[in-house]
Amino acid sequence: MDAAKSVTPGAVSYILAHPSPVEGAEVPELVVQVVDLKPIGTRFSFTASDGKDKIKAMLPTQFATEVRSGNLQNLGLIRILDYTCNSILNKDKVLIIAKCEAVAQALDAEINSDAKKEEEPAIVLKPRDEGMDVCKPKDDGMDVCKPVNAAPVVLKPKQEVKSASQIVNEQRGNAAPAARLSMTRRVHPLISLNPYQGNWIIKVRVTSKGNLRNYKNARGEGCVFNVELTDEDGTQIQATMFNEAAKKFYPMFELGKVYYVSKGSLRIANKQFKTVKNDYEMTLNENAVVEEAEGETFIPQVQYNFVKIDQLGPYVGGRELVDIVGVVQSVSPTLSVRRKADNETIPKRDIVVADDSGKTVSVSLWNDLATTTGQELLDMVDSSPVIAIRSLRVSDFQGVSLSTVGKSTLLVNPDLPEAQNLKLWYDSEGKGTSMAPIGADMGTSRTGGLRSMYSDRVFLSHITSDPNMGQEKPVSFTLNAIISHIKPDQNMWYRACKACNKKVTEAVGGGYWCEGCNKNDDECSLRYIMVIKVSDPTGEAWVSVFNEHAEKILGCSAEELDRIKKEEGEDSYTQKLKEATWVPHLFRVNVVQHEYMNERRQRITVRNEAPVDYAAESKYLLEEIAKLTAC
Repeated sequence: MDAAKSVTPGAVSYILAHPSPVEGAEVPELVVQVVDLKPIGTRFSFTASDGKDKIKAMLPTQFATEVRSGNLQNLGLIRILDYTCNSILNKDKVLIIAKCEAVAQALDAEINSDAKKEEEPAIVLKPRDEGMDVCKPKDDGMDVCKPVNAAPVVLKPKQEVKSASQIVNEQRGNAAPAARLSMTRRVHPLISLNPYQGNWIIKVRVTSKGNLRNYKNARGEGCVFNVELTDEDGTQIQATMFNEAAKKFYPMFELGKVYYVSKGSLRIANKQFKTVKNDYEMTLNENAVVEEAEGETFIPQVQYNFVKIDQLGPYVGGRELVDIVGVVQSVSPTLSVRRKADNETIPKRDIVVADDSGKTVSVSLWNDLATTTGQELLDMVDSSPVIAIRSLRVSDFQGVSLSTVGKSTLLVNPDLPEAQNLKLWYDSEGKGTSMAPIGADMGTSRTGGLRSMYSDRVFLSHITSDPNMGQEKPVSFTLNAIISHIKPDQNMWYRACKACNKKVTEAVGGGYWCEGCNKNDDECSLRYIMVIKVSDPTGEAWVSVFNEHAEKILGCSAEELDRIKKEEGEDSYTQKLKEATWVPHLFRVNVVQHEYMNERRQRITVRNEAPVDYAAESKYLLEEIAKLTAC
């Protein structure tokens, strides 16, 4: 293959003249060579060459697998299917590839050719007779004829090339009025957006909408809400609005509808709080433009990433939200719960759902989901409806439990393949199957349960040898370790509100002031918040322990230990701590990264604790030995 002919001559010039394809028009044939391909974080940069001109280009994160698999190579050829050409700092142009396909593997060298494309054969018209006389009139009216050797006339075939505007005009003429309106906008794919880009318009569907909530911090008070937006390629981004923008756009954004959005800003997403797979997050202020796109149906509906109930264990205590689909087994009446943050009473309802993993889990519905959808489920619970819930938080309450958050959505008997298959399973065999709660496997029992005390077992060195562990998201492990030391001079407990367990301060004039409950009480309670050193054959580490687990370890409450220290003296207090050391325990721990004095550190927190069951431990060790000998 002639390399010079494999690229599209003038492709770079075309891209610079058309920074983004015309909406509704097909992108012309744009084949370029990939030069100087190199990684930049999770993305790849390269220089796009058409053999004559070049432009800096960027491949987004989703092309990483294509590069690593060898489908897209340096010095190879790609066909650009969709793109955006951005100005960085109003100076350099950068080509953002939204869609492309590999045309050829790596060539022997970089294409550098100014060879012109061969023209189509021309039609040569010669005079009928090269010796014929050409007559011209003179002033006196007499014609004078002279022989002339006429040059041949060359006629080249006319190439009918439609401009982008012609193509768009034709499509607009054939489109419905609503479609014509959408074609007048240049819509950018979400994957092409970056913080340095200026004007852009996106067309997205609202696939998740959070509640409008109030906040109070050191900078003042305000309100905030967020939405998740999805474009036609399935790319998602989270958009957040504060204060006036939140009040303006909260009634405008409706779940499931499609909108044109522009005049927003982007920034690098906080990995600890992002809920969608996107490197950026969007902020809309009161100057942003949001318009409903009526009649648009091509934007995909809500996308689910279902997790089986028996696979919920690894998500306990983490920030990642999960989606489930299950059959409703029971529905409780509505309860009123007082929220710790602002002392406000909110409705709550618990439901139990099951799936074909043979496990059940309790799901707490809050606010409107508890009163409206929850009441609907209570009325139809006897028919065993199937529900799909998106964005659930996983906690270790009762072993494993789920809870809705502000952005959670719940569909009853949804038209989804997973829901239909689950209904068929339940009607055929699941109804007569005995199913146990997933939380029952969270103690020291070994009957299933990914988060039981006999799963994810590691040595301490596995955690302490990796200082970056827990940076992306919290990770959980099980340890079999002894408590080697408890510092007696640490702050073992804190004064807590008896209603909400938050820290209280001594009030002027007596009593204890609780910021959470916004009230003053005569009494408070003491709750453990301590660190202990644990050891195993590979090393040692300091871990944080909170009230419930500390009471099991020490064998007394914080109030009792405080009494011993005050009434019986330091020796009895120290002796009580020593009695808890050199005792083996099974610990379920979370590992996360936190910042202290501008330095990132690893924090290990005990989430569950149990004494060693030597019969179960022996069985576990025999199974591990069998695995080693089977290799």
